[in-house]
Amino acid sequence: MAEPSIPTIDVGPLFGRPGAARTRTDRAIMAAAIGSGFMTITGLPPSCAAGKARRAELLRIFTLREQSKRRLLRRKFDAARANVYRGWFPLQAGGPTYKEGIDIGPDLADAGWQPDPADPLTEATPLPSEAELPGWRQAAADYYHGMEQLGATLMRAIARGLGLAETTFDAPFRGGISTLRLIRYPVRPPGALGAEARAAATIEHQGRKREIAGGAHVDSGFVTLLAQDGVEGLQALGADGRWLDVPPLEGTLAVNFGGLLERWSGGRIKATEHRVVAAGRERCSIPFFYEPRVDALIAPLPGGAAFAPFTYGDHLWAAMSRFVEFQGLEHLRMPRPVPAATPEPHTDPIPT
Repeated sequence: MAEPSIPTIDVGPLFGRPGAARTRTDRAIMAAAIGSGFMTITGLPPSCAAGKARRAELLRIFTLREQSKRRLLRRKFDAARANVYRGWFPLQAGGPTYKEGIDIGPDLADAGWQPDPADPLTEATPLPSEAELPGWRQAAADYYHGMEQLGATLMRAIARGLGLAETTFDAPFRGGISTLRLIRYPVRPPGALGAEARAAATIEHQGRKREIAGGAHVDSGFVTLLAQDGVEGLQALGADGRWLDVPPLEGTLAVNFGGLLERWSGGRIKATEHRVVAAGRERCSIPFFYEPRVDALIAPLPGGAAFAPFTYGDHLWAAMSRFVEFQGLEHLRMPRPVPAATPEPHTDPIPT
């Protein structure tokens, strides 16, 4: 019996005209979505590609001096900072994961973005100046736009696969608050963890003892588009309970589906648990979380399970408030009124 693996799908036909090739690609995506909940994709247009040169340009942010990084910190790490949701998270010794990075919002790529002063989920992102990183902002904005294009294209394929009008998800994601995250996993210094913590962070994979660099979790949202830097370490939990390596192949992006899309689709799409294991050398990754507007209504889709409608912003705030770096800040955003749902047209789903 063949070993289970993560499927690789050429998504090039999604960017062309409707036809047999696009339908085959839709079927392959749905098979992955209802199967492993994970896939790697190829055939990306230049705007969506994440080759070595582009990754290196984005990851230049980690060359900033510590003083510059401190100006980007979230309020949790510097009480003098106004930003709660966007910004820098520093290395935290002794924790279950050892990483640093930044969460960047739509204001990076949208010069007209207007934050809602009453909603921290829409706040502006603290960013390095042009003098600190010449050319970086434009490169990051171009990548953000490309990932938005790819996210919208994949959601249209998902809609067709579910038997919905292909534009079903267009409106909720228009003006969304997608997040570009840049992460660096350095090698944890020897002796940084006590014996108990070290034991909890050590697993065995393929006969080797490995340290966990990023704990097992399911993404809370919809679609995650991940550019890897060529260093192995990402793993997805297979249906048989075994952890599958998601190879960092050049010219590909890793794609996984989140818990909210699983719920929105009535369980038809699978949100898969995944983790990062240390590779013995520094690893960087560039995930893009494709997200709708804060006021986007999440209501049952045709053919899906019933649930009480809610807004994306309320879901996101409740989910993030469970993380330690946000605890104590729950009061900064109150639930919003839930608008009325509009029924979506429905056709037969694409057979997989």
